[in-house]
Amino acid sequence: MRALIGTRKGLFLLEGLRGGWRLSNPSFLGVGVTNAVVDPRNGSVWALLDHGHWGPKLQVSADGGRTFEERACPAFPEGCTFDALDEFGERTTGPASVKRLYTLVPAGPDGGLWCGTQPGGLFRSDDGGATWAVNDALWNLRSAHNWFEGGGGIMLHSVLVHPQDPGRIHVGVSCGGVYETADGGASWQPRNRGVIADFLPDKYPEYGQDPHRVERSGADPDVLWQQNHCGNYRSTDGGRTWTDVMPGHPLRVGVVLALDVSAPATAWTVPMDSDERRVAREGALVVCRSEDGGATWRELSKGLPSRHCYDLVFRHALAVREKTVVFGTTCGSVYVSEDRGEAWQRLDAWLPPVNSVHLTG
Repeated sequence: MRALIGTRKGLFLLEGLRGGWRLSNPSFLGVGVTNAVVDPRNGSVWALLDHGHWGPKLQVSADGGRTFEERACPAFPEGCTFDALDEFGERTTGPASVKRLYTLVPAGPDGGLWCGTQPGGLFRSDDGGATWAVNDALWNLRSAHNWFEGGGGIMLHSVLVHPQDPGRIHVGVSCGGVYETADGGASWQPRNRGVIADFLPDKYPEYGQDPHRVERSGADPDVLWQQNHCGNYRSTDGGRTWTDVMPGHPLRVGVVLALDVSAPATAWTVPMDSDERRVAREGALVVCRSEDGGATWRELSKGLPSRHCYDLVFRHALAVREKTVVFGTTCGSVYVSEDRGEAWQRLDAWLPPVNSVHLTG
């Protein structure tokens, strides 16, 4: 088992060996790694970089992360404009530019790639990342549906391709909502029925919600979960309707979610104290797991700090594969469980703030 750990100051490789875990020296030392993923079709490792002042970059490795080559970064065509509401409800306009790369996934067996970006752009490449094209149909909805920037901007962070039908795709946009296409991106429909947006005048709008992470079940592609700004939700009909699976729960606020690939009723999340403070609740770090579709949740904390803890777990920084669960925090801690979260061990390392964790065999 291996884990790619993207941090604010480089990409680390964590390898599970007999008798323990070994951490590699970082690639891209000093450079922000927003996310890092493995393409299961060919084993290539993709690193989504954030150079701060110099902007985003995209790198790929064909040798498991030992060496990397640069690929073209998704970019809006000349003349493309950005139009959305800011966090105070004022409309902002101007030239569109990619500020950050958030996620990259295979588009299906044909070799294509999808990339989700800030400010809410979805891009496709059909030549291994040499060139990219923005999906105009989704991009044009930002104005018509009044997407707004919130506190962190408009982020397209989740892209879920149906495993049997690559033309059917769900995306999660913060702050826009969940959208689905059934025709490969030619048209999109909002999929937010039943999701509350308690920060808007209309509490159940068709669009405008703030999903923090959206995931599709590997065992049943019509089962979707989302960790939302306003709670945790589950859908059993491909996102057409959603059910709040943590109503009133004191640990329902968070930004991260991961699923068991073989069990559509099982999910993990790491709660935080509140939207305002965004630290571990009451100074204690816990992981919540449900194995019955969200009807009940267990708090898993054996081996986790129980006092004076101020960690937060970002949206891509929790991963599950078989019995192994790994997550990293904003305080640079990485925790590993080899029994589905029943007990945890802290990696003996003090990393930069962790942005992402991706588990691979």
